[in-house]
Amino acid sequence: MSTARTVRLSREIKNMKEKPVWGITCHPLKEDVYDVLQVKMAGPRGSPYEKGLFELIINIPDKYPFEPPQVKFVTPVYHPNIDKGGRICMNMLKMPTRETEGWLPTITIETLLISIQTLLANPNPDDPLMMEIAMEYKSDIDKFKENASKHTEQYAV
Repeated sequence: MSTARTVRLSREIKNMKEKPVWGITCHPLKEDVYDVLQVKMAGPRGSPYEKGLFELIINIPDKYPFEPPQVKFVTPVYHPNIDKGGRICMNMLKMPTRETEGWLPTITIETLLISIQTLLANPNPDDPLMMEIAMEYKSDIDKFKENASKHTEQYAV
């Protein structure tokens, strides 16, 4: 692991501890080893996930920050942009292409986690991983909220 990568990640994690973001904690799975980070994320207020506490794992690539981290939900989530394996469909987690924006080296772990928490509250049904949930979100938002809320109570409380 490169020294610059370690220095940057330790600084990012230290900043999050010193100035905590509402509802998000993040630390290395093994102390002072920044390959895998463990995250606890509270569901956003006013969303069907607000009573939940979600666990995520972040795998940091060797080329971070020039490649995006791989982020997965360990806790099952009922959401159009998160599949049953916990993978997240979000441009910020992809390498940029000519057609789409994506990961930038200036994005921090904190910014990424806030964006994921925001995605929980504001699904993007036009870019889904879970087509059926996206269709439900578009056609019957109340049923979606009810299902997401029940799923959260079952798995994330």
